[in-house]
Amino acid sequence: MAQVFVVEDNDGLRETIMSYLEIEEYTVVGFAKLSGVEEAARMRQPDLIILDVMLPDGDGFLFARRLRRTLTTPIVFLTARTAESDRITGFEVGGDDYVIKPFSMKELMLRVRAVLARAHAGSGAHATQQGSHTSYLLEGTPPERLLLDGAGHIAAVNDRPLSLTAAEWRILVHLAENSGMVVSRERLLGACLDYSAEGSERTVDTHIKNLRAKLGEGTWIETVRGFGYRFMGHSV
Repeated sequence: MAQVFVVEDNDGLRETIMSYLEIEEYTVVGFAKLSGVEEAARMRQPDLIILDVMLPDGDGFLFARRLRRTLTTPIVFLTARTAESDRITGFEVGGDDYVIKPFSMKELMLRVRAVLARAHAGSGAHATQQGSHTSYLLEGTPPERLLLDGAGHIAAVNDRPLSLTAAEWRILVHLAENSGMVVSRERLLGACLDYSAEGSERTVDTHIKNLRAKLGEGTWIETVRGFGYRFMGHSV
C-alpha cells in the first residue's frame, strides 16, 4: 500500500488527515514541521507528500523546490493561500495538485487517489504500457535525441537524464505520442492532469515551461498560439 507523508503544523488537522488516510489503508507518517522530512524521504521515498505551505520552520514552496532536485515524489500542497499567483508558484516548484483550506476530507482523499493513480498508471501512454524504449530526433545543428523509457519512467536528452515530475512525464509522453499534431491545453488537462480548478489552463502552461527548461535549448515543444502545443521531434 502507498506510503504518504503529511506535513502540517496544525496538530488537529494533521491527525484528522492521517486518520482518513489510514481508513483508506495508506501507510502514513506525520510531521509538524519541515525538519526531518527531507531525510526521511531520502531514506525511503514516499509515494506522496501532502505539504502545508506556511510552516513554523520554513516555506513549503522553497522546500518543494529543493526536494525536486533529487526526488520525483508527487506533492499535494495544502494551503490557505488562494491567489492565482500562489497556485502557479505551487506548480512551478513541482507540485502535482493544490488544495485550498478550508476543504472537505472527501475532496482531499479523492485528490490523493487521483494523484497516486496518475503517478502509477502513467496516464495510459503506450510507451508506459508497453515498457518500451522510444527515441525521438529533433532536427538541428547538431540534432538532438530524446529517449523515453516507459518501464522506468526515465527520460534523457542526448544521454543527459531529466528529473521529471509525474505530471511532466505524462505531458511529455502524451505530446511525443502525438508528434506533429497540435494538442490543446484542454486535452492535456483531461489526459494528463485531471485538473479542473480555476486557473487550470495556466497550470498546463507552467508545466510546459518547466519541461522546456529541463529539455534544454532545443525547441522540442512549440507553442501554437490560440490552440495549444506541438511536439517537434519525430520517432526513430
